Amino acid sequence: MRSHIKIHGILLWASMGFLMPVGILTIRMSIRETGTKAKVFFYLHLFFQILSVLLSSIGAVLSIKNFENSFNNNHQRLGLVLYAVMWVQAVVGFLRPPRGKKRRSTWYFVHWLLGTSVTLVGIINIYTGLRAYHHKTSRSTTIWTIIFTAEISFIAFLYLFQDKWEYMQKQGVILGNNNDVEPPVTTTTSVVQVMIAERDNEKILVPEPCGKRNALKNLFD
Repeated sequence: MRSHIKIHGILLWASMGFLMPVGILTIRMSIRETGTKAKVFFYLHLFFQILSVLLSSIGAVLSIKNFENSFNNNHQRLGLVLYAVMWVQAVVGFLRPPRGKKRRSTWYFVHWLLGTSVTLVGIINIYTGLRAYHHKTSRSTTIWTIIFTAEISFIAFLYLFQDKWEYMQKQGVILGNNNDVEPPVTTTTSVVQVMIAERDNEKILVPEPCGKRNALKNLFD
């Protein structure tokens, strides 16, 4: 029984606690890329999510086969809901409409909401699973809780950091090259615009460059 619990825990940890968060991270990274890099991140997202669903399914089958599933605790109840919603999310992912269709926005919202919810609740259920393992075997799970918390914190840090990385780089360029001072207007176009503005506002006649006024033109001034 103890070995079955360990295998179940490892499978669900790898699925809900690692592959799904990393899959969200990769699809987030694909938004900032174009061309081949964007496709690579997209297919990585697809691979991670499919593998996650398969591992979760194996873990669910093992739990149904080997454990007493009375569903009288939060871990089993959450696990049952997660397993059902996870497969709904997988089906929704494969029903992705082409970009530009009206229903694409609705699909994206549903896919994002289900994926985020499954990942967050899955992480919570891993903590409840560690607690259930402690109550079942009387063994300490403190070290595993710390390791899992560190892993999730690192993935969350990468998720938040990638949004700020490009902004930080731009900040460095602005401060290093421009020194927070606006460059002076030196282009010919800008000079002409300033001269025209002065003529319109202050009625100052600006001589036309490289041209002489002939007598015929003077008659109509």
